[in-house]
Amino acid sequence: MADRDHAAFAGFIADDTIFYSPKAVRGKAAVVAAWKRFYDTPAAPFSWEPEDVEVLDSGLLAISSGPVKNATGELIATFTSIWRREPSGQWRVIFDKGNNACEKCAKPAP
Repeated sequence: MADRDHAAFAGFIADDTIFYSPKAVRGKAAVVAAWKRFYDTPAAPFSWEPEDVEVLDSGLLAISSGPVKNATGELIATFTSIWRREPSGQWRVIFDKGNNACEKCAKPAP
């Protein structure tokens, strides 16, 4: 997203992916088309990065999750992505779900 490279984003998406946005968007072509609008401007409208990543001992599936921030750095959501290692060795997202940030999510617990 920061590099404004829609083709690179598409390279991480599995053919049979499902993104929840908030309704299920099924398949790489549909997800890539739906996300194109986020790459149409010179500045990224939001950013995300994993805080947590876990990989199964088999090395075939992984999960990543973390914050989504708007262009000014404010927490606006969180994401969870499930990744599958393809036979080629490339990791691709098979499920992705974002959740709006809530006050509880935005502030550390006392």
